[in-house]
Amino acid sequence: MAEPNSPVKDENYDLVCVLEASLRNAWTMQTYIADADAAGDAELADWFRKIQHNSEKAGEQGKRMLLERLRAEEGDGE
Repeated sequence: MAEPNSPVKDENYDLVCVLEASLRNAWTMQTYIADADAAGDAELADWFRKIQHNSEKAGEQGKRMLLERLRAEEGDGE
């Protein structure tokens, strides 16, 4: 399996990329949920809601981790 290309070899960069992808996915799911609801497909809408919930949870975890890391780095510089 090939390693994904990253322009920057930095753990915080990787964290920000995954955080952004998680929050973008949660936002995108809202459109898919609305489409499934409009089509009367409750099963699909529920599945999208579960994915949205997991993406939101990952986004919140990522935000907390990023905040803690930035605070630690700031503390290291003082």
